Amino acid sequence: VQLQASGGGLVQAGGSLRLSCAASERTFSRYVMGWFRQAPGKEREFVAGVTWGGGITNYADSVKGRFTISRDSAKNTAYLQMNKLAPEDTAVYYCAAALTTVPGRRDSGYDYWGQGTQVTVSS
Repeated sequence: VQLQASGGGLVQAGGSLRLSCAASERTFSRYVMGWFRQAPGKEREFVAGVTWGGGITNYADSVKGRFTISRDSAKNTAYLQMNKLAPEDTAVYYCAAALTTVPGRRDSGYDYWGQGTQVTVSS
């Protein structure tokens, strides 16, 4: 599976962005999808995950209530809607796919990764 992340950019604090992750395979619907991020000098951290059917989601506490993960299997695409962005959300955001049933929080649980898209939030 090849993943292509897009949608990053520069936004002011309080603003919104929507990230997209396009998958290359029609079997995309079989994969759990996740979003991770890595800020300069920090380890990569889990942001959100969603099951193949979209029925179960998982969020990091730091983004709960502000970010929403979703997927459109007909378009082989997963999304991360980010609202009320804050400077601490600045990072490179990566999408990932896992052939499993639960959207785990550990990056070692994901099999495929996109190239990352930069999100910068100015204060």
